[in-house]
Amino acid sequence: MVDRIPAAIERTSSRRRFIQHSTLSTAAIMALHGRVYAAPKRGWIELFNGKDLSGWHLNPEKIGHGTGGNWRVEQGAITGEQDPPGSGNGGILLTDRKFENFELEIDMMPDWGVCSGLFLRSTDRGQCFQMMVDYHDAGNVGHIYGEGTTGFNTRTFDINGKIDDAGKLVSLTTDKHQAYSKVGLVSSCSSEQWLKAWRVNQWNTARVIVEGDYPVITTYINNQKICTFNGMQSTAAKYDKEVIRKLLGTSGSIAVQVHGGKSWPQGSKCRWKNIRIKPL
Repeated sequence: MVDRIPAAIERTSSRRRFIQHSTLSTAAIMALHGRVYAAPKRGWIELFNGKDLSGWHLNPEKIGHGTGGNWRVEQGAITGEQDPPGSGNGGILLTDRKFENFELEIDMMPDWGVCSGLFLRSTDRGQCFQMMVDYHDAGNVGHIYGEGTTGFNTRTFDINGKIDDAGKLVSLTTDKHQAYSKVGLVSSCSSEQWLKAWRVNQWNTARVIVEGDYPVITTYINNQKICTFNGMQSTAAKYDKEVIRKLLGTSGSIAVQVHGGKSWPQGSKCRWKNIRIKPL
């Protein structure tokens, strides 16, 4: 599977000419790739070339999740699993470049049962603001967590899976609902909106905007706004803006995670592709 429009097409000066001569309809391209890139937008940086892990590195020292995990490029996507599978040894994969204020887009497709995450302003030890990708029972995808810092958690609901007789995830439900103000958010989608936006057993596109020394973080999934967190004003339990700023500074890597521990299902993977960022 090809992850990007061919370079010759990208270089075409006329968008009209591209549309006229393309042999694939927009619908067909979307079916292949999950979303369309006719050409990189001005100011956007591609973080993953679809071929190898150039520009990325594992956590250089052992951290709480492990020595790094097993990361590969398979069918144009970054895949992560424990190393070896089922061992409990995970870790993180980080960009070599560090970013301060940015808009990030990334496609994700985790297997059901894995605990992953999208790390924002991450250190090499995995201390960060994390957009949770806890894709398992009593999990959450899209809200903000203080990974490796103070452990604050802003989820407004948990997700749970319905499994068929063959062991395949067929749908999701939610429970443990809380008001967004109670967990220290400026806003949050409803659980009904989240369930409508998320595509089970398919690729999903996350978009995250991070701005400010004490960052305002806004997350989206498939164009549905999930939440807004204000790092200057948040009243989330355990949140301490000064402690976290001292630990993280105001910039860091983008990273993806394979959680350590025995709860990660053996043979399961998280998958990421179409990763790009626009510094603000």
